[in-house]
Amino acid sequence: MHVKERDHLLKCDQCRNGDPLPFDFTMAFQPVVDVQERQVAAYEALVRGTDGSGAMSILGRITEDNRYRFDQACRTKAIELAARLGIDCRLSINFLPNAVYEPAACIRTTLAAAERTGFPIERIVFEVTESEDMADKGHLTKILRDYRDRGFITAIDDFGAGYAGLSLLVDFQPDVIKLDMGLLRGIDSDPVRQVVVKGAIDICRNLQIDVVAEGIETYEEYQWFRSQGVRYMQGYLFAKPELEALPSIEWPA
Repeated sequence: MHVKERDHLLKCDQCRNGDPLPFDFTMAFQPVVDVQERQVAAYEALVRGTDGSGAMSILGRITEDNRYRFDQACRTKAIELAARLGIDCRLSINFLPNAVYEPAACIRTTLAAAERTGFPIERIVFEVTESEDMADKGHLTKILRDYRDRGFITAIDDFGAGYAGLSLLVDFQPDVIKLDMGLLRGIDSDPVRQVVVKGAIDICRNLQIDVVAEGIETYEEYQWFRSQGVRYMQGYLFAKPELEALPSIEWPA
């Protein structure tokens, strides 16, 4: 057995045995809204410290030794909280592709949590950040295809923030693409951003991929995306994340 394979199997044993993490964490939830129907389309589970501190207070504590357990714990925590809060729409969970050794093995905890809580797997969205290390793009596409075959929804987050976007789309077409907020900021008055984002929207429409405009903060940004026929949006204009709770929505006039 190769050293790397033996190391992966050790990590699998740690996950399967429920070895505790050296820190605790929880989740905040932020809605993805359907502005056309004026309803919540999904809630994204966002890592937070138990004291409400930001994601970096937790992500900075991830190491090679606990990465596998953390990824599995995030999935379980998100599903358990979603069930407790009565989320009846999609649930978006961010995952770490470099913490997935073998998709069939590393999905067991997720399936068990969904079955235990009664949360339908067809409402679970697995998001991966486009700016993640894409050194092994083949491994990532293998994971995403496996998840889709099992009935999960797949999404690419922060699309446009990294360098793998269009190349990744050639190999795998997710169900959802979330445009990076860096592309969105001030788009209503920036012709260059408008050209780039219009191109991304057109590509997604032709590939039958849903587009989420992520990071909407101003009414003008909201209006611009409405004018482009984008119906799914996320950002502070509508609601900020709330710790272990579902925030109320502020609908633009």
